[in-house]
Amino acid sequence: MRFHRQQHPMHEARMRGFGFPPVPPGPHGHGHGGPWGGRGRGRGRGRRPNVRGAVLALLTERPMHGYEMIQEIDSRTGGAWRPSPGSIYPTLQLLEDEGVIVASTEESGGGRKRFTVTEAGQAEATEAAQTPPWAEFAEGTVNSWHDIRDAGTQAMSALRQVMMNGTDDQRERAAKVLDETRRKLYAILAESE
Repeated sequence: MRFHRQQHPMHEARMRGFGFPPVPPGPHGHGHGGPWGGRGRGRGRGRRPNVRGAVLALLTERPMHGYEMIQEIDSRTGGAWRPSPGSIYPTLQLLEDEGVIVASTEESGGGRKRFTVTEAGQAEATEAAQTPPWAEFAEGTVNSWHDIRDAGTQAMSALRQVMMNGTDDQRERAAKVLDETRRKLYAILAESE
């Protein structure tokens, strides 16, 4: 069974303690985070991001290992798309099986496999690099994710201060603010449906 942080009982209980509801199940019955569903932050209602194209586009730049690719995609989309290891590593294996990429094991890097494009895969990789999948994430989307993530981090920091240093009355008022905020966020989501 894959471990999903959102489904972990302690995480669920801790989040409910802050006034957050349980994570609703996604289309496949799992709890999914992000507006596009899934930990890989694909577009749940539209088509999924092209992991194969992203891998090949990255490998036209330089040889990389799987975790490096996850970090690069996350960085290039400002956190809007962070593919999971469960989508990157099977894609790498498939591409390797097809002879499109080849792996070499780094002796100095803890035995990690670093992948490069083969001659047979060069045409597909070059085509993928011309319109890399992360380019689908408009700059506005990336900036919006940054802004929301920063605002959420700052709000959690303020909440932590109230929880640790506030009076009972201040903590009670903070809980009401969180509850109202949660309802307003769901109302925003309901507007788009």
